[in-house]
Amino acid sequence: MPSLRPLASLLPLVLLAVYAQQPIPPPGSPQEGTSASVTQAGIGAAPARVFGFRDFTQQAAWDSQFLAVPDPQLAQQHLKALTAAPHWAGTPEDYATALYVAARFKAAGLQTEIVPYSVLTAKPATNLVEAFDAAGRKILAGPTPEHVAATAGSAIDASQSDPRIIPPFNAWSASGDVTAPVVYANYGRLADFQHLADLGISLKDRIVLVRNGGNYRGVKVYIAQQGGAKGVLIYSDPSDDGSHSGHTYPDGRFRPDSAVQRGSVQFMPIYPGDPTTPGIASVPGLPAADRIPIDKLQDDLPSIPVDPLSAADAAPILRALGGPATPLDWQGGLPFPYHLGGDDAAPVSVHMHVAEDTELHTIWDVIGEIPGSADPGQWVIAGNHRDAWVYGAADPGSGTAAMLEAVHGLGVLLEHGWKPRRTIIVASWDAEEEGLIGSTEWVEQNETAQPPAERAHAVAYFNMDVAVSGPVFTASAVPSLREFLQEIAEEVPSPAGGTVFQQWRKGEDQYRRRPSASTVSTANSRAPHVGELGSGSDYTPFLQHAGVPATDIGSDGPFGVYHTVYDNYDWFVRFADPAFAYTQQQARFFGLEILHMADADVLPFDYQAYAEEIRGYLNQARSRAVAHGMNLDFTAALAAADSFETAARAIYQRQLAPPANVTGLDRALSSVEPALLIPAGLPRRPWYRHSIYAPGEFTGYEAVVLPGVNEAIDAFNAPGAQAQLDALAQALSRATAALNLATQ
Repeated sequence: MPSLRPLASLLPLVLLAVYAQQPIPPPGSPQEGTSASVTQAGIGAAPARVFGFRDFTQQAAWDSQFLAVPDPQLAQQHLKALTAAPHWAGTPEDYATALYVAARFKAAGLQTEIVPYSVLTAKPATNLVEAFDAAGRKILAGPTPEHVAATAGSAIDASQSDPRIIPPFNAWSASGDVTAPVVYANYGRLADFQHLADLGISLKDRIVLVRNGGNYRGVKVYIAQQGGAKGVLIYSDPSDDGSHSGHTYPDGRFRPDSAVQRGSVQFMPIYPGDPTTPGIASVPGLPAADRIPIDKLQDDLPSIPVDPLSAADAAPILRALGGPATPLDWQGGLPFPYHLGGDDAAPVSVHMHVAEDTELHTIWDVIGEIPGSADPGQWVIAGNHRDAWVYGAADPGSGTAAMLEAVHGLGVLLEHGWKPRRTIIVASWDAEEEGLIGSTEWVEQNETAQPPAERAHAVAYFNMDVAVSGPVFTASAVPSLREFLQEIAEEVPSPAGGTVFQQWRKGEDQYRRRPSASTVSTANSRAPHVGELGSGSDYTPFLQHAGVPATDIGSDGPFGVYHTVYDNYDWFVRFADPAFAYTQQQARFFGLEILHMADADVLPFDYQAYAEEIRGYLNQARSRAVAHGMNLDFTAALAAADSFETAARAIYQRQLAPPANVTGLDRALSSVEPALLIPAGLPRRPWYRHSIYAPGEFTGYEAVVLPGVNEAIDAFNAPGAQAQLDALAQALSRATAALNLATQ
C-alpha cells in the first residue's frame, strides 16, 4: 500500500506526534488507576460452540489472548491526545490526529496508508441572529458565545476559549440575509408541521424555530423549506438534555443553557458524502466536469439559511412569542408558557444573516490492513470516524480510543502467530460530521475499483461512533447479524459484573433507544433488543448503498454536551467513563466482532432471522395499506419472501455442518445483502438502493423498513407502492437465487 503522506507544515503539532511515538506495552502491564478486576474479570469464559465455526477451541484461545490486551490506561492516553485541540475536518489539527492514528496502526503491524479526498466543505463566515418583539424592541443580539463560569486560566476556561474553535453553525446552511416573523414548530417533525397546518398557521415567509431532537436536524430544514419558510433556527431545550435533567456542566453531565449543538443540515436522506459528487469518489484531481457546480446543488442542501441557538438565546424569542398556546407536549423546559406564533398582529420577528464559505478541502481517511491467509478477497471492515465539531471526546474520540485498543489487541495476536482467514481493514474516517463524507467517498471509490470478476469485496462492516457516553450497551444490525452480536456479548466481560449480554438485558429500560414502531422481533425472548440501522453514522454507505451487512455498537448514557464545546476530555473523565472501563469493554467487543468474522470457517450470517423479519415487515405494510384504504397486491412479494425463507432455512443447516470447501457457501452468503439492493435506487433518492432499510425521508436517523413501499403508502401513492412491491419481490428473488447457488 502507498506510504504515509506527511505534510511538513503540520509537524509543529508536537503533542500528538509525541503520543504517536510511545511504544505499546505488552498485555498485563500495570495500569494506573485501574483495578485488575476491571481489566481481567471474566476473561477465558468462551462458549463451547459459536455459529460459523466447526470447532471453536482454537478461536477461544485467540479470543482469550485478545481480551487480555485492551488497556484502559492506554485508551485514556489516546483520548487525551485526540482531544488536545479542536480538530474539525480538513484542519491541520485534524491531520495531526490522522498521523496519530496511522502511527498506532503501524505499530500494531497493520499495512497503513492515509487516503486523501478533495471534498467540498462549509465554514461559517458571517453569523448574526437578532430578534425584535411586537413593539420593535431588540430582545436578542446574538448568537451569544458558549461560556460557562470557570476559574480564569483553568482547563475549562482554556478549552472554551481556544481561538481555533469554529463558532457554532449548521454546516450546509444556505447563505442569506432574511427578516421574518417567527413560528414555533416543536421538534420540526412531519407531524408537528401538519399540526400547524391544521391550525391554519402557515410557514410561508416565516422563520421557523424548532428544537433539537425527534428527528435529524437536516430533515427539520427539509420540511420547513418545502413549506415556504425563509429560514430555520434550531435550539436545544432544557427539557431534552439540559437543566431539567440534572446538574449542568461543569457541575454535571447535562447541557448548560449557553451551549449550542452544532451539526450538519445536509439532506442526508437524499444522499450523503461530498455534495458535488454523488456516486463518484471525490479523489484529488477529479475533473471539474465530474462535479456538480456549487450553484447547481439543489437536491441535498438547503436553499434557506439555518442557524443553531442555545437555550439562553432562544428564550427571549419564545417568551415574547404570541399566538395560540402550544399543545402540552410541545411545552419545553424554559420557565414560561410556549406559544406558536403566527400572529400577524403582534409578531416576533428575527433577522438572520448567515454566510458560509464553501470550497474544496483535503480530508484524510486512515486505512489499516491485515491480509487474509485463506480468503484475502473477502474483506472484514471496521471503522470509526475521527473528526469532531470541536474536541469530540465522546463523539467520536471514545470510539477512536476503543478502536485503537482493539487494533492493539490484533497486533499482539499477530506477534503470537495468528493470521486471519479473511482480510481485515480498519478505518478511521474523516469528515463524518459534515455528512458521512470520508466513509462515503471510500466506498464509492472501492466499489468499482476492479473488474467484477477480480474484485475483492466487503463481507461485513462494523461501526462505532460514540463508543461511550455511559454504561448501557446498545447495538443495531441487519437481522442476519443479531445472533452474531449476542454470542459476542456473552463472551465479553462487563465492568458492572457478569457479561455484556447480562448487563445489556438489565439495561433495556435505561437510557436506551427503544424499538421503533416498525420493529418486528422474532428472536428468542431472552435475547436483548438489536435495533435497525437507519443513518447518522458511517455504516450508511456500506449497507444502504453498497449492500454490505453492518452493525453499530455503543455504550450509552445521558449525553447533554453532544456537539458542543463541552464534549471535551474533562467531561468524559468526570461523567462518562472515569476508569475507561467501558471504553475497554467496547474495544473488546469491537475486536471480537472483527476476529469472529475474519476467522469463522463459514460466514456467520443467519438469513433465517432475516427472512422472518422481512415477512413481518410485509405483514405490517399490508395492514398499513388497508388502513390507508389502498388496494395493493402483495402476492408476488409474499411469495418471494416465502421462497427466501425456504432457501435461508436450507443454507442455515449447511452452515451448522459446513463442507470442507466452503468457497461456494461463502460466496452465496456474501451475495445476499447486495442482492437486496434495487439497481435503480429508491424513488427521489436513487443513491439509497437497499430494499429493506433506509433512513426515512422525513426522519433521517430512524430507519424506515421496506422504504420504497412504506413511504409510498404514507404518501397515498398506490401506483408507486405497487411498483416498489414489485421491485422488492425482484430483490428477494435475487437473494433467494444467491442462496440456492450454494445448494446446487
